[in-house]
Amino acid sequence: KIEEIDEDEEKEEKEKKMKKVEKSEFELVNKNKPIWMRKPEEVAVEEYSNFYKSLTNDWEDHLAVKQFSVEGQLEFRALLFIPKRAPFDLFEQKKKKSNIKLYVRRVFIMDDCDELIPEYLGFIKGVVDSEDLPLNISREYLQKTNILKTIKKSITKKCLEMITELAENNEDWKKFYEQFSKNLKLGIHEDSTNRNKLADLLRYNTSKTGDDQISLKEYVARMKEGQKEIFFITGESKQAVSASPFIENLKKRGLEVLYLIDPIDEYVIQQLKDYDDKKLRNCSKEGLDFEEEDKAKIEEQKAAYEGLCTLIKEVLGDKIEKCVIGTRLNESPCVLVTSEWGWSANMERIMK
Repeated sequence: KIEEIDEDEEKEEKEKKMKKVEKSEFELVNKNKPIWMRKPEEVAVEEYSNFYKSLTNDWEDHLAVKQFSVEGQLEFRALLFIPKRAPFDLFEQKKKKSNIKLYVRRVFIMDDCDELIPEYLGFIKGVVDSEDLPLNISREYLQKTNILKTIKKSITKKCLEMITELAENNEDWKKFYEQFSKNLKLGIHEDSTNRNKLADLLRYNTSKTGDDQISLKEYVARMKEGQKEIFFITGESKQAVSASPFIENLKKRGLEVLYLIDPIDEYVIQQLKDYDDKKLRNCSKEGLDFEEEDKAKIEEQKAAYEGLCTLIKEVLGDKIEKCVIGTRLNESPCVLVTSEWGWSANMERIMK
């Protein structure tokens, strides 16, 4: 049987069916790496400045910057800044305690993680990017994990390094100390681990420096031969302490006295009992003795004025604990000295 085949139909069957397919291609718009992922030597000062301003909404440039990465058991990168001036609400209870933004593998997680930095370094601003924390992180997880404790330890160490480096430049250090000295002193009260490092950063006026401030290290280097203690006096102002009768004899002997005129200094000296194996001695408390004094002469004076001391105690009664002959005065007739282990008169004034 012979069948006729239509050639046109055969052609149509052979023709391929065409289908219209739409394809979408993604173009990477943000080709820049995050600034903290780049090497520090590749980042210009202007780039740090622009990033700092966008991060903090500050109109001024930063005072110091530190970029670093930690690798090993724990891996994270950080970029930290010290601002030029302290915020007006630096010690407000309700304000955020941390100004460091937490990222996990370049994904922003939170900007109020208190566990990243100690409270006294709350003025430090910046970014921490961890490789080890999970992306779906919770507050409960943050409290349980040890990762943040390790990060906090590293950040604290690097912050203190950055502040120490800043101390090498007098002009920048003056700006920093004027704004953030209270934070360093708060650190001495709170951070026992880094207390010695923080003590190196303290600066005080003295009976010999006028308007200039010196460190405790400089004071120890300038101590007179045979001097075993660091002498200091607390008070309301530089004028008040420099005219105080408590330091008359010390000044006459050429011994330098530190002026602690910030209220927080009273809390500092409660924790900082000594520095470089030298005991800190409060000139307004009992126990201030001079080894080179003629012991026989003092005993003679005590015997001579014993009756007067007894009479003064009888007249004043319970208002004083005792009346004794002392060696700290030079021109003034008498002073009220507080006990060695009690509050100083300045501390009582602050507490009131």
